[in-house]
Order: sequence, then C-alpha cells, then structure tokens
Amino acid sequence: MSEAEKKTDTQEDLDRKKKKEEKAREKELKKLKAAEKAAKFKAKQESNNASKKSSAKKNARRDAGGEENPEDYVDPETPSGDKKRLSAQMAKQYNPTAVEKSWYTWWEKSGYFTADAKSSKPSFTIVLPPPNVTGALHIGHALAAAIEDMIIRWRRMSGYNTLWVPGVDHAGIATQVVVEKKLMRERHLTRHDIGREKFVSEVWKWKEDYGGAIMRQLRRLGASLDWSRECFTMDDKRSKAVIEEFVRLYKEGLIYRDIRLVNWDCTLRTAISDIEVDYTDIKEKTLLKVPGYDKPVEFGLLTLFAYPLEGDLGEIVVATTRLETMLGDTAIAIHPDDQRYSHLHGKFAIHPFNGRKLPIICDAVLVDPNFGTGAVKITPAHDPNDFEVGKRHNLEFINIFTDDGKINSNGGSEFTGMPRFKAREALKEALQKKGLYRGAKNNEMRLGCCSRTNDVVEPMIKPQWFVDCSSMAKQALDAAIDGENSKLEFFPKQYLAEWKRWLENIRDWCISRQLWWGHRIPAWYITLDDDELKELGVYNDHWVVARDEKEALAEASVKFPGKKFEMSQDPDVLDTWFSSGLFPLSVLGWPDDTDDLKAFYPTSVLETGHDILFFWVARMVMLGIKLGGDVPFRKVYLHPMIRDAHGRKMSKSLGNVIDPLEVINGITLEGLHKRLEEGNLDQSELVIAKAGQKKDFPNGISECGADALRFALVSYTAQSDKINLDIQRVVGYRQWCNKLWNAVRFAMSKLEIDYAPPSTLLVETMPFSCKWILSALNKAISKTVSAMDSYEFSDAASTVYSWWQYQFCDVFIESIKPYFTGDDPSFASAKNSAKDCLWVCLDNGLRLLHPFMPFITEELWQRLPSALEHTRKESIMISEYPSIVEAWTNERAEYEMDLVESTVKSIRSLRAEVLGNPRNERLPAFAFCQSDAVAEIIASHELEILTLATLSSIQVLLSGKDAPPAECAFENVNENLVVYLKVQGKVDAGGELEKIRNKMDDAQKQWDKLDKMVNAAGYKEKVPSHIQEENAEKLAKLLKEMEFFEKESSRLEAMIGTEGKLN
Repeated sequence: MSEAEKKTDTQEDLDRKKKKEEKAREKELKKLKAAEKAAKFKAKQESNNASKKSSAKKNARRDAGGEENPEDYVDPETPSGDKKRLSAQMAKQYNPTAVEKSWYTWWEKSGYFTADAKSSKPSFTIVLPPPNVTGALHIGHALAAAIEDMIIRWRRMSGYNTLWVPGVDHAGIATQVVVEKKLMRERHLTRHDIGREKFVSEVWKWKEDYGGAIMRQLRRLGASLDWSRECFTMDDKRSKAVIEEFVRLYKEGLIYRDIRLVNWDCTLRTAISDIEVDYTDIKEKTLLKVPGYDKPVEFGLLTLFAYPLEGDLGEIVVATTRLETMLGDTAIAIHPDDQRYSHLHGKFAIHPFNGRKLPIICDAVLVDPNFGTGAVKITPAHDPNDFEVGKRHNLEFINIFTDDGKINSNGGSEFTGMPRFKAREALKEALQKKGLYRGAKNNEMRLGCCSRTNDVVEPMIKPQWFVDCSSMAKQALDAAIDGENSKLEFFPKQYLAEWKRWLENIRDWCISRQLWWGHRIPAWYITLDDDELKELGVYNDHWVVARDEKEALAEASVKFPGKKFEMSQDPDVLDTWFSSGLFPLSVLGWPDDTDDLKAFYPTSVLETGHDILFFWVARMVMLGIKLGGDVPFRKVYLHPMIRDAHGRKMSKSLGNVIDPLEVINGITLEGLHKRLEEGNLDQSELVIAKAGQKKDFPNGISECGADALRFALVSYTAQSDKINLDIQRVVGYRQWCNKLWNAVRFAMSKLEIDYAPPSTLLVETMPFSCKWILSALNKAISKTVSAMDSYEFSDAASTVYSWWQYQFCDVFIESIKPYFTGDDPSFASAKNSAKDCLWVCLDNGLRLLHPFMPFITEELWQRLPSALEHTRKESIMISEYPSIVEAWTNERAEYEMDLVESTVKSIRSLRAEVLGNPRNERLPAFAFCQSDAVAEIIASHELEILTLATLSSIQVLLSGKDAPPAECAFENVNENLVVYLKVQGKVDAGGELEKIRNKMDDAQKQWDKLDKMVNAAGYKEKVPSHIQEENAEKLAKLLKEMEFFEKESSRLEAMIGTEGKLN
C-alpha cells in the first residue's frame, strides 16, 4: 500500500470519527431543544387540544429532555432597595426591562454612590452640569450622563474616592416662562396681576410639584450620582454662596453699575444673555411670526430714505433694516475720505418728525464708503456698533422703546404707544407722504430671537450690573496656556484655540435680569430725604451692597452719616450663569471651609457640551480662581452636539427630537405622534413633524434599554463636534447585549453547580486557545485603560466591544466547544482549563465592560460562582477594575492565532464563493505553506481551524516538497500561505485563473507604486529608517505573492490546456 493510500485511509478514519462526534453533538443539542420546548408544550396543552399525532411527538420530546418549569426563568419580585433576586435559570433571551429592574435602588440604598470626605483614597470628583429645573431628560443629557457615569464608575473601581455631585439649576427665564404660561392657561392671569410675592410663591410650588423630574430620569439611565449631596441653585446654602460671591466681587471693584446696551426681550421685559439668543440667517424679504402681532412681520429688507440737510444743502440718503429706530437717530456718519460728502463735514441734517439736528460726523471705523450710500444713520441707544460710535463722538443716547416694545414719548406723539413693528409700517407711510422714502431692496441679515419666547431681540440701553472680566479672563487664559505648568487641559485639544479667542476678546458681563424668579441682587438703593430726584437708581453713587438688609442699613449709615434716608432693594435678579458659574465651589460648601471643599476641590474633570465653553466653562474658571484660589477642575471634556441621523438639528417642528426614555423603553409610532399632539406645535407644524416621524421611525422605536443607549452614545463620541444619531445603531447594541447574554448562558451551562474557580491560573499548562484569549484580554485591558486615561472614550468602547465580540464570542467560545462535546478522555485536562479560562474571562470581561453597561454586567456577574479562598465584593460596581496580569501576556500565541484567524477567514470566504452561501457542510481543505514555520503553526492548530472553519479535514502541504492540490478552489491568505478547498463537482479553472490574474495585477500595482516611492530622489535622506524598513518588508512580501501567483497561473493554464486536448 502506498504512502498516499495510507494517508487517505487515515483521513477517512478521521472523517468517520468526526461524523460520530457530530451525531453525538446533534443528539445533545436535540435534548437541549427538547428541554427548552417542554414548557411551551405544557402551556399549549392546557390552552387547546392539539392533534394526537402532534401531542405524541411533543410528549416524546418532553420525555427525552425532561420537563421545564417556566417560573425558573422569571426573576422573583424584589422589594425596593433589596438586592435583586435572580431567577433559578437564566432567561433564554435578553430582556432589558427585566435586567435593568431593581439594581439601581439597591446600589443607591447600599451607599455605593456616596463619597467620604475623610477617606484616605485619592479623590476623583465630577460636578454634574446642573440641568434646568424645568427640564425633562433629552438626548444631550443622556450623552453627558453616559460619559460622566462611565468615568466615575471606572475611577470608583480603580480605587478612587469618587464623588459625582447632582444639582439642578433654577433656570431663571425658563422657569418663569413655564409658570407664567401655566398661570395664563389655568387662571387667565399674568404675573403682574398677582404681584411679585405671590408669583414667586407660585414658582416654588411648581418647583416642588414638577421640578427635578430629570433627576428621577437620570436614575433610569444608571447614573451613580451621590444623591446625599443633591442641591438646587436657589437652596439656602447656594443662595448664601451667591450673595457672598456678589459682595466680594463688588468690594474688590469687579462689580459695578452702568448704563449699557443689552439684549432685551420685550415679551419677558428683561435683559437676556447671548446664549439665550438664537440667530436665523435671512437671505431676502421674509415674513415671520412675532409674538404679540396678528400679522407676520417683514424682515430681510433694506429700506432707503432721505434726511433733509440744514441750510438748503439738499438731502443725504441712508439705509436701515430697522426703520423704526430712525426715531432715535442722533447723527449721520460718513467716511472722512469720501469725496462725495466732503462738503458736509460739520454740517447737520434735520429729523423730519421731531426737528432734531443730527450732526454729520466722520468715522473711519464704522463707515465703509463702498457699502450702500456710504452714509450711515446712527442710533446709539439701539445698536451695538452705533453705541460705540456714540461714545467716540459724545452723541446723545435716546431710548425710544418702552420695556414691552412700544414707542415711548421720545419717539414723538405721532408714534407713541405703537408696537415697534407697527411703527415700522407707519414710518414708511409717513416718509412716503413727506417724499423722503427712497425704496427698499432684499438684504441678507441675521435676526436674533429669544430662545424662550421667540420674540425678536431688541438692543436697548439700560442701567445694569456688570462684572469687569478683564483681569479674571487673563488668569483663566494663563491657566490653560502656561505650557508644562498649565492647570487646565482641554479634550479635544482643538478647543484651546477657541478658549484663547474668547478670553482675549472678552467683554464685561451683564449679570442683572429684570425677572422675579432668581437670586435677588444684594444691593440697596438709598433715597435721601434731600435728593432732588426720587426715582430708583437715578444717582449711581447711592447704592450699597451687603449680605442682608441689616448689613445694608449699617453700610448706608456709614456712607451717609447724619442723613435721613429710605432703603429699597434692587428689584432685579442675577443672571442664572452667575450662580451656575460658582457651582463647583458652592456644591462643596463654599464660602464655608467644609470637609468636602478640602477633600474634593479642585474637582477632577468637567464634562459638558462645547456650545457653552464660554458662557459657563470660562465663567466657572474665572470665578473658581478668584474665589476658590484655584481652577475649579483640572480637565475639561467637551462632548459633541447631537443631531438626527440626517445631520439635522433636533427640533420639535421637524419631529426628529429623540427622547432617551423612549429609546430605553420603546415606543410605537402612534405613541410618538401622541407626544407631538400634546406639545405646542400649530397644525401645519404638526403635519410636518408627524411626517418626519413616520419617515424615520415607521415602526416606532424598539425597546433598547439603558445599557445599549449608553454604549451607543459613548461610541459616537469619536465624531468631532457633531453626532448624527441613528437609532438603528442603538438597536444593534441591544442585539449585542443578547449575544453577551448567550455567551454567559453557554459558560454557565459548562460550569457545574458545584464549580469553584481557582484563585490563580496555571497558564503554561493550558491549551492554546486559552493562552491566546488571556493574552488578548490583557491587551484589551491595557488599551481600554489607556484610552480612558486619554479621554478617547469611543476607542475604549470599541476595544471592549471588539474583545467580547470578535475574540471571546466569535473565536474563543467556538474553539473550545470540542472540549465539551462527548467524553473524549484526551480532552479532560483541556476541558478543565477551558472552564477556568471561561470564568476568568467572564469575570474580567464583565468588570471591563461595567462602566459602559452597568445593568447587564451586574446581572451577569452576580450569576458567576465565587473563586476559592476569595471573598468577592457584594457588587461589580465596587469590585476592582481589571489590570494586566504579566503571566497572561503571550505574543507568540497572539501571532499564531492571527494566522489561524486569517486562515479561517479565507476558508469561509472561499466556501461562500464556491457554494453560493456559507453552509455548514464540512469539506476537506489544504494549507499550502511556503515555509516550515508556517506549516508547523497550521499543523499544530488543526483542531482550531477545523472547528472554526467547519472543515472535515485540513492537510498541510509544503512548497518545494508537495504540489498544490488539483481540482480545488483557492484563496491567498498571505505571502506565505494559500488555502485550497475541495468541493464536489468540477472547479471552474477558467474562473480561478481570472481570479489569480486579478490578484496578480493588484499586487503588481502595489509593488510598482511602492517601488517608485523608495527609488524617488531624497527618499533615503528624508524618510525615517523604520518606515524604510517597513516598506522594504512590504516589497519583499509583494514579490513573494507575485511569484506564487505566477506559478499558480502557469499551473492553471497548463491544466486548462490539457483539458482542452482531452476534449
């Protein structure tokens, strides 16, 4: 008998053995399936009478596998706050609602979230950006909570004394608007109807009844906040801190009162901050709805009109987009070098409605002689640029509007009392009658509207309180750019440039608001008996600032000794940002010298959206340095803004707003429509919004759970400044949770009830797959921790996901299955090692994943048996985060498994190509190796390749010794290895030849490109040596591949030629 025949006989024996194992395995699987179907059979039998034939068949299955108790798969009811009671058997499918139930209340009740100011552990602190008290959880909050909770859980598990402080912002304007609307809706009253005291009382009542809902919703996300330290920006401690902040800054000369131009909301009748102004770009004449007006108002028009000149000098034409402001004009500006108007220097125009003389002034800063007519009307009291011109030229500042946006007496009797945009129409008619109207044309403009009321913002000159920011801004800037000694670091680093730009161009900060809800300004106006004018604030030197009325009285008595006076507190309140800017200090007890302040200030990191880098972050840094003596945090992580899947900003009117709780719990399309109907959209907007929802969510949103949502959001953070959120990606992670669930179910089925994992592993005696997965786990741990340290959270999530999905589930679990199939005594040792390795991987893998997915990891970890001689922690969240075990690192095993995986991937690809789809039919394969080293690796890992690639056999062939197999399809693995698959029927040699020629062409193109690069002038001098070495290796590999392709091509050509002769 020849050697070839002997080998064939041996192979046939092996095939028979494997078929026998397959049958045994199929029999075992049938038993398991029978067991799973037993419960279904029983329920069905009780509810209806199945046919006798069907009943007999199912009874046979039940007898074969044993009857199940469905209740074994259902978690018992857990009393609130108790540790979750788990079902006797793991459910067969992952159910986020069931898994995420009960854990949070137990964590909270157990005190796992609570920090200890006296702890000897290093501290790590995050302050939750305080959401508005009016707010409900939106997707931006969910992103912030997912990131912050991931950081805090990781640090907690890494041995830090972690504090994550929750708080709620009183949100002055937002809350006042909500309560005012409620008053009007329910009682048809305005705040002015009931007065300040009763209105503020109504707001507090609303806050107690409805406020803080977002805090409850954060619990649903799994946010491990220290609720014992929860605060509100207007509670007693925070109010005391804000008053102290104002008083100290005032006494240092950093707070002053002045008449300045501010953003004014005529509906709210208050100044508003820049961040509360939304800008719309208008390209041409556009009609827009404005609160308080029945008809739409025209914008995007530049109106031209003439001012008569004094002394019969003719007229001068000016242009404006806000015609109504001409009632407050006090000058006309021209460029000093504009020859058209040189004869008008020092002359005057006459106001057509009040006779006011308007000086013609020269201003090279403002006027562009090439724009418009080259003449610019100046309204210092109602335009930011004109305000500066007014100061430069000492012009009169005339306010023409009342606080609610009507023309006041300064506008002239003809227009007094008119709403500003009705006055615009009236002025056009009046100018036409006087023959001064010169037409209108389309004009691009940016229109600012209040984000709360949608009213058009009016620049108004008002007496307000301001903070001088110049010196504090310099300190805040230096803290971030002081080279190696910088105290403040930004992630991503690109925002440092924006930080610099903002702070180098900072303006003084208007901190007073004409609202009733907020921190009342701790300033009292002193009206002396002998004052000529008695109006509040008329004399700027009559203000005293104090912590309370008693202190104010003492201050006034010192300031005005022997004088009779009356005191009245400023009715205005402080800008909300003034209190939230102090938040990192006030939440820790400042101005008192508390244990929390000593232990946790400065905090470790601030995580927030990049849109409030200046409005909040910069102000916290300025105030932290000034009042706390140090930056309020060491690092700033700025997350992207979330858009919909199409990149559009989320808007109720588009119907693309995503409620995180709807993603967590799932919702039907009808449910999404109902939410819209309960909102404030008008009918036309509602139609558009519903259509948008139907397009994006035709079947509603599937229940995804908090874990899947959190993981998706963190994974998205790799996208620079915007996230285009596709809900299907969240659904994908929910499905991945099911894969995790089943991986643990598989493991638990292999770990007997009395299994106890060892305290240490003898890695050197373990089978190859175990050595490899432990080394891969080590690498995943290292990369995850490194990514977390670098604030590359998407990379960290990707690393954890890849280890679980592509290494543990796809490769390791599959590769160890033969050890558990049958009772082959030769696998006894490997089987025990595989059990231990399974347990170690699950324990470490779940702890590695926990900060990203807290609920499912806790549930699965609690099901793992405890290690011998080791008392584990009560919860995964207080157990140790995985760290590298040096003994697990095995570069050789990783190198060899890379080759095994590449081989398997090529075989699977080949199978799909020749069979049309990757069926489970086992086929024989060949590994044609170019070196002894590769041949040895393939031969030593035959079991893994057979298992993972679903082969009946794999024969190792060596180039130079063995010929490539005939009648096989092939796939190139790398320059040293080609795999062949034996398939039934004849292989299309012509097709294989075409494939190999295409591969040869690709390799040749790569070689030509690289060869041209390395032979270019200056290559050896300019390119680093390690890159040159890499390129040389690539060239050698490509040459080797091309040599193989050439040989294989010749062989196939010869085969085709022989077949042609035979035919």
